Amino acid sequence: MFSAAADAVPPPRKQRDAFFDNAKYLAIVLVAVAHSWEPLKSDSRILEGVYTVVYSFHMPAFIIISGFFSRSFDMRPDRLRRLITGVAVPYVVFETAYSLFKRYADHDPGMDISLLDPWFLTWFLVALFIWRLTTPIWKLVRRPLPLALGIAMLASVTPNIGDDLDLQRVLQFLPYFVLGLVMKPEHFRMVRRRSMRIAAVPVFAAALAVGWWAVPRMNTEWFYHRDAVQELGAPWWTGPVMVLAMFGASLLLTACFFAWVPGRPLWFTALGAGTLYGYLLHGFLIKGAGFAGWFDHAWLHRPLGELFVSALAALAVTLLCTAPVRRVFRCVMEPDMNWAFRPDTVEVARQREQKAPAPREKVGV
Repeated sequence: MFSAAADAVPPPRKQRDAFFDNAKYLAIVLVAVAHSWEPLKSDSRILEGVYTVVYSFHMPAFIIISGFFSRSFDMRPDRLRRLITGVAVPYVVFETAYSLFKRYADHDPGMDISLLDPWFLTWFLVALFIWRLTTPIWKLVRRPLPLALGIAMLASVTPNIGDDLDLQRVLQFLPYFVLGLVMKPEHFRMVRRRSMRIAAVPVFAAALAVGWWAVPRMNTEWFYHRDAVQELGAPWWTGPVMVLAMFGASLLLTACFFAWVPGRPLWFTALGAGTLYGYLLHGFLIKGAGFAGWFDHAWLHRPLGELFVSALAALAVTLLCTAPVRRVFRCVMEPDMNWAFRPDTVEVARQREQKAPAPREKVGV
């Protein structure tokens, strides 16, 4: 009787790690805040310096976590279905929506709907789709990270790659995803030690000083990883050098960021499950404010105005990660598309086997 009762109880759900949910939430807040700074940063050297520092690690941190949670990906049918419904379908929906939004809200009738040319922030979905599809290859090769760095370095000197699918970004950000694939939980525990949290303070202080110094001396386009070196008007050899230099700097600041991320459940921990919602939806608010001319007010270009915009962006993306918003947009972010796929014969057989009654024991005479 006790055995039957135990079998009837569903297995406990795997508990989410508060550290990773906290890290995803804080990273997506930095993404939204940095986007809100773009219309303001040209009037403030300090803000532009902070902007470059944030841009050097907020997407790498997000991508490393994405790679870490892609370690189990293979070509199993159920995982491929989730990749299509959770990444490819949202890309088609949001790329179309953003193109139409710009066409009508910005009065830009020439804005075409092109799934080959991601606009604004939808490039990440294309990149995630490609990276995850290639995961089995990175798990197969002996030295995945040096190989990924080599590909990124070659991409930086290859302008002929063009803008299709934002492949420059896909390839130049690839090492961060591969790094996440090869990382283990103990690597994250190492950077969360007390000594690392203390060491992160002078490192970030030095990074902010370097960011302020670099504003008039360095092209911000380097931080976007979307152009080859020839398109930035620099000598060809600086492309591979900058890929390696920025990879090292980004890793150092990302480690500092992870060191400061709390590991215990907090009020915003649950929001970490909805960061992709916040990422894809906040762009409408940022771009809509720009199209409406809200950033043109002079007081927003002063320190208090910049703080106000930052707080507003953080609040907005926080609300967009909440459960009510996720329920509304789940139909396009996580659609149920069983109608579109053939039944998985292996899964059907497994379910049939689980439902089949256990054979009776034969009683000896």
